[in-house]
Amino acid sequence: MRKGWMRKAFVSTALAVTLSGAGLAGASAAAPAHPSAVPVTTASAQILAVHNFGLSSAQAKNVQRWLHTYWGYNDGIDGQLGINSWKAFQRCLKTHWGYTDKIDGDPGPNTVMALQRLLRNYGYTDKIDGDPGPNTQAAFKRFADTI
Repeated sequence: MRKGWMRKAFVSTALAVTLSGAGLAGASAAAPAHPSAVPVTTASAQILAVHNFGLSSAQAKNVQRWLHTYWGYNDGIDGQLGINSWKAFQRCLKTHWGYTDKIDGDPGPNTVMALQRLLRNYGYTDKIDGDPGPNTQAAFKRFADTI
């Protein structure tokens, strides 16, 4: 009985190794690319990025409604601060809070520094450093709850 079990295990393992090796070797050469596959690039991933910086969906919706009312935001009120939300926010920050970079919807360090200047009115007391850390996020939540 023990001999039969060992032989079956050996044959099964050998077969699995053979098939997986052949499958892997043949897969790259034989598998055609799917005709409807679209290559993903860093640029397309960035466009879809959402940066809520600690806001809940409800708080982000408050911000989007405010951006819609005052800063030309014309996308959906979905609670996801994406590229169009940040473009509208950058317009605000450029007008009033010292943002000098391009309006590109990327909330990088320059956007965050201008946001931190705005958030001074909402209890932010740390350095203006462009890092959306916990104190920036806490003040951003207060802003979102107040507007």
